[in-house]
Amino acid sequence: MASLFNTFSLLFLILVTFTGLAKPESFIGINYGQVADNLPSPEATAKLLQSTAIEKVRLYGADPAMIKALANTGIEIMIGVSSGDIPGMASEPNFAKNWINSNVIPFYPASKINVINVGNEVMMSGDPNLMSQLLPAMQNLQNALDSANLGGKIKVSTVHSMALLRQSEPPSSGSFDTSNLDLLKGLLGFNKATGSPFSINPYPYFAYQSDPRPETLAFCLFQPNSGRVDSGTKIKYTNMFDAQLDAVRSALNSIGFGGVEIVVAETGWPYKGDSNEVGPSIENAKAYTGNLVAHLRSMVGTPLMPGKSVDTYLFALYDEDLKPGPSSERSFGLFKPDLTMTYDAGLSKTSQTPSKPKTSASPTPKAEKGTWCVPKAGVSDAQLQANLDYVCGKGSDCSAIQPGGACFEPNTVVSHATYAMNLLYQTEGRNPWNCDFSHTATLTSTNPSYNKCKYPSGST
Repeated sequence: MASLFNTFSLLFLILVTFTGLAKPESFIGINYGQVADNLPSPEATAKLLQSTAIEKVRLYGADPAMIKALANTGIEIMIGVSSGDIPGMASEPNFAKNWINSNVIPFYPASKINVINVGNEVMMSGDPNLMSQLLPAMQNLQNALDSANLGGKIKVSTVHSMALLRQSEPPSSGSFDTSNLDLLKGLLGFNKATGSPFSINPYPYFAYQSDPRPETLAFCLFQPNSGRVDSGTKIKYTNMFDAQLDAVRSALNSIGFGGVEIVVAETGWPYKGDSNEVGPSIENAKAYTGNLVAHLRSMVGTPLMPGKSVDTYLFALYDEDLKPGPSSERSFGLFKPDLTMTYDAGLSKTSQTPSKPKTSASPTPKAEKGTWCVPKAGVSDAQLQANLDYVCGKGSDCSAIQPGGACFEPNTVVSHATYAMNLLYQTEGRNPWNCDFSHTATLTSTNPSYNKCKYPSGST
């Protein structure tokens, strides 16, 4: 047998460039940072967002012009209280009331404000006073919302860094740092009581920077890889995003907050960096974002949170050219100031095909009958082996290429991979992104069947 098939517990769609054929989903959001001097107008930004599949936006502050520009668009908005306002909001209930009167009342409900985040990564600020004031500030803000009859309609939360976890590998051993655990439990008690989310910033990019091996890159980019088995649960993880989220889920479960919802407030990959930075590139950013979007749209979820997609806010809408630090810090934008795409992550509605396409030469959501998915010329055996292991390990019926099967001979990697790649394409919807395999596959109208080996074509 040319391959030792791996057992994959998680189904996800493989693609590098998601073509945007799927219906926009409400769990895909984006961050709108404003540490820049070249941003388009709020009105232009609102129009841009409406041309995409993005239905949620996170603002780090409460810019009235941007909140107003998003009125009547249907786009949900997270707004933020600055860390500098936390002490005043914590000590003076009228401060919170005035904040709501200035930043929410004039715009709601035309502007669909759904969450107010108090500070950003405050628990990792190293400022004990600020950390201790976070919960009182959130409580006063919640009381102000209740007084305005907005309690339950708008949630109050705060955003955390993954550094809050003491341990995250394997995911089942996920646990929080104990140095400020009482403060964290107070915040989680607030989340639980009010139904607000626990918002976290997972970045597989940073995990790759600390472990820059090729197999780690594939694991972080949702590309075919051998996976990582959780020694505690025996679950095989095939991507870092799921592993990080399940580590958070395990940490929450371990301290009695299993019912608190997780939201990904930030995640992304830089498309450019300095010469000494590992990982930034257009190809990697496109792979991470496109494959993440496809994974979310698959609704498979994570092994510990199956069958649904966690609300995820991509980072970021635009570059922020005034941010300090390495070049990568200024190179996360999916769109440029002239509103063109930095790279195509499949989020534009203009690339989507109507559900009932006209009979013309326009591309259709699914390929015509009589098409097959095969490897491109020149693809290495190692890549083909990874594709083969992925398809057969995820539960597809690869019996035809096992010993005694009609397609076992010739017993070569390329022959078995060709059968397996086509099998996934045919059984998972016959969509273009089902025949991508990290740019190693292509569609053909030539039937690759031979002798008694019949390749499914979806034409039955």
